[in-house]
This record gives sequence, C-alpha cells and structure tokens, in this order.
Amino acid sequence: MRLLLLLLPWLELWILIELGSDIGGLNALLYVFLTLIFGLWLIRRQGEGMLLRVREQMSGYSLGPQLFVDDLAMVVCGVLIMIPGLISDTLGLLFMIAPLRRQLFGRVKRAAQPGFSSHSSNDRPEREKITIDGDFDRLDD
Repeated sequence: MRLLLLLLPWLELWILIELGSDIGGLNALLYVFLTLIFGLWLIRRQGEGMLLRVREQMSGYSLGPQLFVDDLAMVVCGVLIMIPGLISDTLGLLFMIAPLRRQLFGRVKRAAQPGFSSHSSNDRPEREKITIDGDFDRLDD
C-alpha cells in the first residue's frame, strides 16, 4: 500500500505526459483545468446541500447519518477529481456512483468497528499481545 502511494504521483505524471503527447500539450492542460473546475463545482454544490441538510436537522427534521456520509463522500470525489491525473479522476468518478460508494463505506465501517480484528485473540500467548517499544533517558542520574 505504501509503495502504491509513493508511485501514484509518478504514475499520474507519466499518464498525463502520455496524454499530452497523444492529444497535444495544450489539450492536456485544458483537461486538467476543466477537471479542476468540475471538482470545485462539485465540492461547492455538495457543501451547499450539506449546509441545507444541517439547517433542516436543526429545525427539527430528522435526517440519517447516511446523507452526511454521502455528502462527505461526494466532497472526497470532488477532491479526487481536482487532483491532476487520470487515475484520481477515474477513482473520483467511480465513487460518484452511489451503490459503489455505499458498498465501500460499508466495508470501511465494518473494518473500523471496535473489536474487529483479522486475527483471533487466541492466536498468540498473552505476553506477546502487548508490546511497548521506545527509547528513554533516566533523569535521576
């Protein structure tokens, strides 16, 4: 995963260079500029909608947390679209699809629940479960 995060900017740059060589440098810059504008528009639109829903909730209407999750996910989609590159744009556009976005959120939610572990608690002896590692200096010497 770390390797992917380190390679992602270089892959984005390489793909943009290839796109520029295929369709022309000015067209590639125009593409980057248009996706930036679209991402900003999407974030602004979702932000306004989120503020409207917060006002409705404060005035007594009941709204579920799923609406806020969808709004935040759409803001993340806007940020992904604003990042120059085709990989992040593709991810942003894919996560704009509501069923895919909700399925991904469901997986993240299950993984973040307390007590979730990929290993059983009986896999290791008790003395190996807690490890404290660090450096210290004695101050009383």
